[in-house]
Amino acid sequence: MAGKTALKAKKSAIVKKFARTANDTGSPEVQVSLLTTRIKELTEHFRSNKHDNHGRRGLLGLVGQRKRLLTYLRAKDSGRYTALIQALDLRK
Repeated sequence: MAGKTALKAKKSAIVKKFARTANDTGSPEVQVSLLTTRIKELTEHFRSNKHDNHGRRGLLGLVGQRKRLLTYLRAKDSGRYTALIQALDLRK
């Protein structure tokens, strides 16, 4: 169960990096960054597990959720959107 503490530490580091205030976990920047790391991990998983179609469906759901959050952020504040895209190195 040591993996859970590593995941918590990784998640808290991401939240600390992208948070707008001290206890911010719900801003679009934090949510998109957490989704992006999860998407990258799942993408690596699918390179070795090509037939995991149930997991692939979950991955597509995460990608769609990230897309909706990015669309919201672009409409709300384009400066924050471009800063986030550059920080996460996403194509747009």
